[in-house]
Amino acid sequence: MNEAYISLGSNMGDKEETLRHAVQLLQQHPAIMVVKLSSIYETDPVGYTDQDVFLNMVILVHTPLAAQELLEECQKVEQALKRVRVIRWGPRTIDLDILLYNHDNIETETLIVPHTRMHERAFVLVPLVEIAPELKHPTIGVAFQALLEQVGKEGVRRWKTATDLSGFILSKGSKNSLS
Repeated sequence: MNEAYISLGSNMGDKEETLRHAVQLLQQHPAIMVVKLSSIYETDPVGYTDQDVFLNMVILVHTPLAAQELLEECQKVEQALKRVRVIRWGPRTIDLDILLYNHDNIETETLIVPHTRMHERAFVLVPLVEIAPELKHPTIGVAFQALLEQVGKEGVRRWKTATDLSGFILSKGSKNSLS
């Protein structure tokens, strides 16, 4: 069984509902088990800043799917939720990024794992550290907690705790750990 951490973000429409729907679509896949959910964080945009704030979270999934197959399933969820890519780092209904896949280093035309900028982004590090405080970056070898201390938490505010995410029902057979 493979272990993958996926970042989810939304800053258009009903952001919380979009995140909930994305998690549920992943759960509905017979080969994807959502194991943990972080809290939801309201985050300031990075890169292109003339846009609404985001809601971000990180989930841990277990899957027999290969990394490329998991990426394809994440892209299907984005398509189902009407993801449109217009401006780099611009507004989006939903964005799913595979942050980590086991401890693998993967570099293909369509997938780079660990995610290339995850160690620089508080909106990824804060929810990741919440659900996996002891985890280390597989290529740098540094704990994500230490990377978060370097980056800081500016622009990231807890919006809803994981225990308040009753609408994010975990799939059958999953560990009901809403960290």
